[in-house]
Amino acid sequence: MMPSRIEATRVVRPDGTVTAGERAVAIEAPVAIEVDGIGYAVMMMTPRDLDAFATGFMLTERLADTPADIVDIDAFLAPAGWIVRVALAERCRGRIHDRIRHRTSDTSCGLCGIASLEQLVRPVAQAAPRPDIAPGAIFAALARLRDHQPINAATGAAHAAAACAADGSILTAMEDVGRHNALDKLIGRQATAPPAAFALVTSRISFEMVDKALVAAMPLLAGISAPTSLAIDHARTHGLTLVALARTDAMLVLNDPWGVFA
Repeated sequence: MMPSRIEATRVVRPDGTVTAGERAVAIEAPVAIEVDGIGYAVMMMTPRDLDAFATGFMLTERLADTPADIVDIDAFLAPAGWIVRVALAERCRGRIHDRIRHRTSDTSCGLCGIASLEQLVRPVAQAAPRPDIAPGAIFAALARLRDHQPINAATGAAHAAAACAADGSILTAMEDVGRHNALDKLIGRQATAPPAAFALVTSRISFEMVDKALVAAMPLLAGISAPTSLAIDHARTHGLTLVALARTDAMLVLNDPWGVFA
């Protein structure tokens, strides 16, 4: 599989001009890891070099001590995604049961607690609502966001997720070292507040970020970094307006089902 694909985009600038363009988008796919026949994790990742990934993953998860403890790796494409089956040496086989019982969350992958591809397919209750903003609101929010990032200002190591009003003012912003965690915090804080016009995140837009936005019934998700292929597909399937690489001088529109940026 190629590591990227080409997507048509529209480039929107602060003066209101809109031009057509295209951009390479990184492929994101679910990869289920099975260890000695037991479903262990689903990682959202670029499905290349899976043998190297499986070896490194077994070592960093402490399921194997050396590459010699990995007897076999079999990677193949299934209808729902990729499956990587790993066989460990006899002396390591008891570790997976203990590891599953004590597995903790990982800030790098919000799906690592999911053990099979089937668990990944979770229903979305409703299509995303229509955004009620002008394109300039996103530029306005970008200009204000830094003032709502005290942790990142002090450390340079925190992501932010912000709920924004239709004029681009920031209603609430939450920070965390994990981009998924920052968005979850925002969704939790906004759960009892009036709906925001859109959300702005300081990270790349992956499948999980789009999925969280859909669960929270956000009309539009904008991010300052690039999207993945699966994020774009998920947004298109469920009608979420998606903007990526949002910077002060331009932003890329990847999905615009309501013609907000027409």
